Amino acid sequence: MEDTALFNVGQLLTRAAQTWPQHPAVAVPQKKGWQQVTYRELEKDSNSLAVGLAWSGITPNQRVAMLVPPGIDFIALVFALFKARANIILIDPGIGKKNLIKCLSDAEPECVIGIAKAQIARWIYRKQFPKVKRNFVVGRRQWPGCKSIEQLRSRYADAEFDYTPHADDDAAAIIFTSGSTGAPKGVAYSHRNFIHQAIEVRDYFGIEPGGADVSGFPLFALFNTGMGKTTVFPKMDFTRPADVSPPLFLEAAKHWKADQAFGSPALWNTVSRWCEKNKQTLPSIQRALSAGAPVPAHVLKRVKKIIAKEGEVYTPYGATEALPVACNSASVVLAETGAATQTGKGVCVGGHFPGIQWKVIEISDEPISSIGDVLEVPAGEIGELIVKGAVVTQQYVTRKDANALAKIKDGDRVWHRMGDLGYLDAKDRFWFCGRKTQRIRSAAGLLFTVPCESIVNTHPAIYRSALIGLPDGADQRPLIVAEPWPEHWPDGEQRKQRLLSELQELVASHELTKAIQEVRLLKKLPVDIRHNSKIFRERLTEMMSARD
Repeated sequence: MEDTALFNVGQLLTRAAQTWPQHPAVAVPQKKGWQQVTYRELEKDSNSLAVGLAWSGITPNQRVAMLVPPGIDFIALVFALFKARANIILIDPGIGKKNLIKCLSDAEPECVIGIAKAQIARWIYRKQFPKVKRNFVVGRRQWPGCKSIEQLRSRYADAEFDYTPHADDDAAAIIFTSGSTGAPKGVAYSHRNFIHQAIEVRDYFGIEPGGADVSGFPLFALFNTGMGKTTVFPKMDFTRPADVSPPLFLEAAKHWKADQAFGSPALWNTVSRWCEKNKQTLPSIQRALSAGAPVPAHVLKRVKKIIAKEGEVYTPYGATEALPVACNSASVVLAETGAATQTGKGVCVGGHFPGIQWKVIEISDEPISSIGDVLEVPAGEIGELIVKGAVVTQQYVTRKDANALAKIKDGDRVWHRMGDLGYLDAKDRFWFCGRKTQRIRSAAGLLFTVPCESIVNTHPAIYRSALIGLPDGADQRPLIVAEPWPEHWPDGEQRKQRLLSELQELVASHELTKAIQEVRLLKKLPVDIRHNSKIFRERLTEMMSARD
């Protein structure tokens, strides 16, 4: 099946099952050993479920909320729903109960597929979901009013499935943003978006069938399934990647001789520090990927040391609305761009993927209706990044008011405003300087978060820091809040003041940061729920304002 013939994401699994039927598709840890399914078994299972769900009333474009933990059932059901042409609602449970209920309510599901615990919650909050007419429970535990996924599997085990041709722009999923810079928004994904994401990732990284990927982020597993790799889910709480157990992560990689692993910067920081301390390595890993936030050079350096000698660490850049956009590698960062980052030049996210077009335009907080209305800035000048391509989503389907501020029309397609500030260099690489909404309007002029924080982070006692702005009349008063490494937290007021003095001297010595008059310490900065890596500066601003 050629890439040009693909119109449904489910075809990626079908093609993999036809080509590598006996290769393990998904593996999950059990109390003793591993549970696994081959590509042939996963294809058969998803076909049975697709037919069963359709016979049970799931129709094309119907919104179906998926509340199933990562594992074999999750992958099988997602591909079954793709094949049935449902519109899958995917929400990270780590956003908390209040946000989860709000996002689900905003998405207006007509069906809920979930474990018994999720169905109980759905019943308790049933007034929030007036359009829900069908419910399916996953697992052995049943719940009144729900059809059993296990019964569907049994009843339709031998059912034949055939794809019905449809437009590749048909709705495939609604995926919510993390909400790290505002309330989560529901992003409309088409089959076209997913298919091109898989193709771009496969071709850029040269991913070939075979081998295994230890997936620290469940949605990346969907790419694996379309590329003939084994998805290995390590034993961890996927809503708290920073708290991953390194021994269990290593056990998964070594048992499956994994050649690839994906995790947030926080996950890799935890794993690599443990490996360094305990003199452990991941010698089979040829390709380590990390995304979700800028990856510090110290993390890249440690990860590169623990994977295969000839291996590489990649840092793909993008957003829920547009992924992948660009990529850099540890080799380039450590040999070239990382030094510039430490002097306040921003973080180089690399060049764009082949299927992406990009521009850096003048910073604006106003809607831009047409691409003809944008004004590009020269290379080297900080502006706002906009992108266009087959992986770029076209609209939000919840919080629709955000479309006017995030999308720029260009014929029958749109450019997405990433909300990120930075500049293009002479090699057409983008240097990220922070979020647009988080720039500081101080009396001394504009301050951008990442360049200023990078200077503070050069202090050996500091793990990370955040630039925020507190109200100060018509302007904002810039403030740096620094998080020391746990082992460097000052154990007394005298040492605390000494560290603060050193940081203040560091800030005052640099042209970019000299306008910042105050530095504070915090044991743990608030971070996003999805990757545990992006600093939640809005929440931090509230915390620091309360202390004033």
